[in-house]
Amino acid sequence: MITIYTDGSSRGNPGPGGWGAIVLDEVRVAELGGRESHTTNNRMELMGAIKALEFAGTLSDTPIELHTDSEYVMKGITLWIEGWQKRNWKTASKKPVLNQDLWQLLLAVANGKQIVWKYVAGHSGHEYNERCDEIATSFADDTQITLYNGARSGYKIS
Repeated sequence: MITIYTDGSSRGNPGPGGWGAIVLDEVRVAELGGRESHTTNNRMELMGAIKALEFAGTLSDTPIELHTDSEYVMKGITLWIEGWQKRNWKTASKKPVLNQDLWQLLLAVANGKQIVWKYVAGHSGHEYNERCDEIATSFADDTQITLYNGARSGYKIS
């Protein structure tokens, strides 16, 4: 099993943004992060999931458990997306789906993977979620952060 935690952040919404992810398997941990100069929080939440799933796809074909603190991502991927597709990427109120490009990319990277989507409350003291938030906000603020990539036995949440 591969376990993933993701988060996104935007300063100003829209404004500079960052995403963070932690990808764990039985032996390895990889922290990932990225930045965009002008974006929204929802786009960064989606990018965290997309980039983590892309990375996880390079590891193995084992099942994935993805944890997000974004109700937007959670509800979008588990409840809304089928309806959006049936309505040609329109919402129930016939408006274009926001962030359609990233929803389509998320579908593409999730295709063929066994993923269980889990919601974790943000800012509730969950150590992996808090670390993802630290990564995402550091990238949004364009501040230096060291990302861990190595043995699970050596991984210490800071």
